[in-house]
Amino acid sequence: MIKQVENPGTELYSSAQKIGNLLADQLKNDPHFYFFSPDETTSNKFDAVFNVEKRAWNLPQKPWDLPESEEGRIIEMLSENVLFSVMTGHLLNNEKAMLGSYEAFLPIITSQLLQQIKFIKQSKSVAWRKSMPAVNLLSTSTCWRQDHNGFTHQSPALISTLLSVPSNLVNCLFPVDDVAAEEAFDFMLRSKDVVNLTTFNKNTQPRYIDSKHAKFQFDNGGASIYQFVSDDDPEFIFTAAGDIVTHETLEAIKILKEDIPNIRIRFVGINALSYRAIGTTRNKLTKEKFADLFTKDKPILANFHGYPETFENILENYTERRRLRVHGFNEEGSTTTPFEMLRKNVASRYDLVIDIATVKKREDLVLKYQAILEENHLHAVQFGEDLIK
Repeated sequence: MIKQVENPGTELYSSAQKIGNLLADQLKNDPHFYFFSPDETTSNKFDAVFNVEKRAWNLPQKPWDLPESEEGRIIEMLSENVLFSVMTGHLLNNEKAMLGSYEAFLPIITSQLLQQIKFIKQSKSVAWRKSMPAVNLLSTSTCWRQDHNGFTHQSPALISTLLSVPSNLVNCLFPVDDVAAEEAFDFMLRSKDVVNLTTFNKNTQPRYIDSKHAKFQFDNGGASIYQFVSDDDPEFIFTAAGDIVTHETLEAIKILKEDIPNIRIRFVGINALSYRAIGTTRNKLTKEKFADLFTKDKPILANFHGYPETFENILENYTERRRLRVHGFNEEGSTTTPFEMLRKNVASRYDLVIDIATVKKREDLVLKYQAILEENHLHAVQFGEDLIK
């Protein structure tokens, strides 16, 4: 049994700020490390890097400019295509690097990523070709938390594309909190000959697990039971991959425990997906372990950061589709409030509990939850804020 943090979910931290601090440490300690970013380093909460390193710049400087130098190792340019090309050249020199950007704009380099995956695959058959550091992408400002931006800035499409490539050379990582983000960062730095896409929210989120738990997930197929919210002999299995959707799922469990006190639920958190599998390319969850975590026959209610079909297709490699009910981003977007984004995509806590109330034939609860969703919707439209936090 994994030890949990005290009072999980009660303290708020920023995964993006944690990553920013780790990037700063890496720049300070590794003189060959480079960080690549469009003009979004500060927006994405990575700005700690400017405390230790300068931005590359060879034009006249203004008083308001950030620390800049021709020798700077923070490369900012509003072209993901150019940044990616320069970064891969850097990696081929056996020197580590990372590229951070808005989630909706990383798909701009899709073709280049696919070509890079082909290159990695072919290079493994060339005896003199040495391993190279991983292509590491930091994806934040996600579809679920776009603040003032709207539908154009809401797209998790790159996740689906990368997970569909039958190369077994891609890891999609979903750290649930800042502690898990640090473990994901270490995983990325240690990786070779793969593409790692790590997706996380830039605003503060609850902390749920400790570092031992985060490491356990990487070492044990990318999934684990959250004991603090799970019952023995469960009748429903809840699962999620992604920080925002995990929070919504855990809040859904709280609601059900209050309204249906005798219900038995298990929550399985997922931190990594790869081709046709839960877990990383080097440590995939086996079907036997899946049965231990998810049982052999209980209904599975899943919530996913990206498109639900992508997650459903992976889960179907482990179990029958009839067991699955998968929520996620349904390509419904707007410039709206955080909870309204979840409601629009049928991925909120109340959308999840409606599924269970329906199975339980509790029409009274279905009507109650639908009324709460409608109340929040009307309030958000009128006042521009959520009732539900």
